[in-house]
Amino acid sequence: MIFIPGGTFRMGSDAHYPEEAPVHRVTVDAFWMDRTPVTNRQFKEFVRATGHVTFAEIPPDPKDYPGALPHMLHAGSLVFTPPDHPADLRFWGEWWAYLKGADWRHPYGPKSSIHGLDNHPVVHVAFSDALAYARWAGKDLPTEAEWEFAARGGLDGAEFAWGAEFTPGGRHMANTWQGDFPRQNLAQDGFTRTSPVTAFPPNGYGLHDMIGNVWEWTNDFYAPRHTADAPKACCIPENPRGGREDQSYDPCHPELRIPRRVLKGGSHLCAPNYCRRYRPAARHPQLVDTSASHIGFRCVRRGGPES
Repeated sequence: MIFIPGGTFRMGSDAHYPEEAPVHRVTVDAFWMDRTPVTNRQFKEFVRATGHVTFAEIPPDPKDYPGALPHMLHAGSLVFTPPDHPADLRFWGEWWAYLKGADWRHPYGPKSSIHGLDNHPVVHVAFSDALAYARWAGKDLPTEAEWEFAARGGLDGAEFAWGAEFTPGGRHMANTWQGDFPRQNLAQDGFTRTSPVTAFPPNGYGLHDMIGNVWEWTNDFYAPRHTADAPKACCIPENPRGGREDQSYDPCHPELRIPRRVLKGGSHLCAPNYCRRYRPAARHPQLVDTSASHIGFRCVRRGGPES
């Protein structure tokens, strides 16, 4: 783990997506953070030690999903499946498929495996799986504020985790999408899917993959906007948390009272023509019961250098 000294910083952005606004000052205490996302190797050790069965490996209970089509009530997870035709970017279902048998051991469906991917981030983990791993390891999941502070690497207010330019000097600093999403992936950064967790340079704190590769779970419930800045320096929030659970439900589906937590960091599917969320300020709501082939996590341990 890497020691993150804590401090006061400007959280959020007023220049991109509305859910990132407004920029506001917050303070976080010192903490430790995993140097990389949790890998397949690490998650395998956890499963061997505990016998944990992930959410994606358990068939859904029909009582929890009233109105669901019977053929969808099987164990599985969301897998990115690029279309072979022009896609309407308003409809994400054109490139996501809920595949039976997709899980952390089978990231692209039942015939796939993680052989040779020990140092890649584990994917297809729901929120409960990430939290179970963290508790087994004597750690926790980061708050959104902790995660964003760490991702900035000491560069308060910078657009990216490494500075002002996305590809300084033409160098790719994270695993993201190059080309016309979702059909054309030029893989100019060397990867079409996930990458080894140390394939790209660390940020100023020594943390790898804070941007791109996989989205990462945080412990905060999602709220559609940040709280406005405190009017006085004496009132800057300390170690803030997200919204309330009941506020996190998806307003587009009021019948589904399933909480949403905040994801941070973007993934290898973030593209300039679709999802410019490869920045520390970017955030995304995710249903706690939904896993996917581009979602992982890392852990924190709170306290000073002596912890």
